[in-house]
Amino acid sequence: MTEEFLHFVWKYKLFELNDLCTNNHEKIEIIHSGYHNADAGPDFLDARLRIGDTLWAGNIEIHKCSSDWLKHGHSTDRSYDSTILHVVFEDDVHIQLTNGVHLPTLELKNKIGTGLLSKYSGLSETVHEIPCSSLLKSVDPFLIHTWLNRLVVERLETKIQLLDDELERNKGDWEETFYRFMAAAFGFKINADPFIQLARSIPHNLYAKHKNSHFQIEALLFGQAGFLNEQLKDAYAQRLHKEYKFLAHKNGLKPLEKYVWKFLRLRPANFPTIRIAQFADLIYKSNHLFSKILDTENAKKIKQLMEVEASEYWNEHYHFDKKSKWSVKKIGNAGIDLILINVIVPFLFLYGKQKNVPSYMDRALNLLEFLPTENNKVTKLYTELGIKSENALQSQALIELKKFYCDRKKCLNCSIGVKILK
Repeated sequence: MTEEFLHFVWKYKLFELNDLCTNNHEKIEIIHSGYHNADAGPDFLDARLRIGDTLWAGNIEIHKCSSDWLKHGHSTDRSYDSTILHVVFEDDVHIQLTNGVHLPTLELKNKIGTGLLSKYSGLSETVHEIPCSSLLKSVDPFLIHTWLNRLVVERLETKIQLLDDELERNKGDWEETFYRFMAAAFGFKINADPFIQLARSIPHNLYAKHKNSHFQIEALLFGQAGFLNEQLKDAYAQRLHKEYKFLAHKNGLKPLEKYVWKFLRLRPANFPTIRIAQFADLIYKSNHLFSKILDTENAKKIKQLMEVEASEYWNEHYHFDKKSKWSVKKIGNAGIDLILINVIVPFLFLYGKQKNVPSYMDRALNLLEFLPTENNKVTKLYTELGIKSENALQSQALIELKKFYCDRKKCLNCSIGVKILK
């Protein structure tokens, strides 16, 4: 038994409503159960009750036991004097307000059905990864679909907070902020942090001076990443190093340490050297990239902006000075989709929200709907349970559902859980 469950029971009136009485045997009629309060203070605000012959307006406080009122310090807290009813699972002690007035108490121990208690215990105590896995088929698919649409917005609201914080640090510079998160995306989790460090070490506006030279952009990135030194033997690497030394001196740049980059357990196509070369191609091809994204309404054309490949040298290399089998190092469709999902969609959503232009928020959601579903452990798990993701909007919603509801057993806050329990 938890207070959270008792809140749920009171909110939805999931208890026997006939013959309700206080611990002083006065009849209770619930006219309005109040508004659930997520902040400090009583649990439900502005309730309307008839106790005996008197109509009361005020707040409701809920505890497992009456004695919790004392344990929580409410007996000396005047902000709880507006409480008109104490709702508890077990009434174990009489309670008074700070002015000595008796607080009417409703005990629910014998008012909650055994079926509801059994269902709740099953959800809260299950060892299954998805608490309601055995009950999901009883839930209307339309309710699940509607809930997923709410969850994807919830997920975007969470994601944009990080973007908004960085935007504030960059004094509202959208291009600089977008550039940094794009860099992190090219790191694909394992090298996201060093990619952010790399982006922060080269101000975005510096590229404008070299926008017509793919070679200079690559020299800046590889040099700042710490991959260029005097010992390199390949002619191309030596040329990059020479160019970087000139640019670094001219712009007062200090490179990262090479050791920050991770190669271990990565597929060669995901080596940071390849990703840096691809990122250089993106910067070369797309000056003022965020502005281009804002101006490009067609989802396919946005994807095309991300179609980049490493320069010719990397067709035969994964490392400097080490030749490999020839292959063009293009970023794949799956990689592009992840960049759109994790960077472009949240930025469109944030931009629309900040500028109060809902059409950009709609474009973000439409872009997710256009992209194929992600194929990962979460989507596979829900597919096995009968919830098949049709696109990236739904797969992102399922990730939110799993991470913030199923994993934390927040069934009482989940529309699916609420439906099962009601």
